[in-house]
Amino acid sequence: MTHCDLFEDALGFAAAVARDGRLAGLGHYPTRELAEEYLLRHWPEAVPDPEAEPLPAVRLQLTEYLAGRRRVFDLPLELAGTEFQQLCWAELQRIPFGETRSYGELARLIGRPAAVRAVGGANHDNPIGVIVPCHRVIGADGSLTGYGGGLEMKRTLLELEGVLPRSLPITAT
Repeated sequence: MTHCDLFEDALGFAAAVARDGRLAGLGHYPTRELAEEYLLRHWPEAVPDPEAEPLPAVRLQLTEYLAGRRRVFDLPLELAGTEFQQLCWAELQRIPFGETRSYGELARLIGRPAAVRAVGGANHDNPIGVIVPCHRVIGADGSLTGYGGGLEMKRTLLELEGVLPRSLPITAT
């Protein structure tokens, strides 16, 4: 069965989705209405139940992370995607708190050095933002580029992790 939880945190409104005891989706939105729209569009079968596993742990661990008390998430995940996306998302999870990689570095690390744009596409399709840390991927020149939650949210997350110089430019993509 698929369950969901919608709650407010330091980033806005989080919509978390669990399937069979594993986190399958997580998005952050500036308004409750946008979070509800995400759930209806992508997870219409989800039944609201904030106590369904692992949703209480998702809420707790996100709260700890956003308060600067957690650096590593320990949650069961269900990442549904292509083989290429799975490679990218697995590599994202190896980027430590407080570090970044460029899209090109990520492509090389998965053994596909020419697939820089495809890596960007896989990051865009990441169904579990923040916890699968696609925000830690930046442009080759060190600039902030592309993030599903918006570049200001990406900046906030990187500042929280202490790796973002205040002068880092935002590049619209």
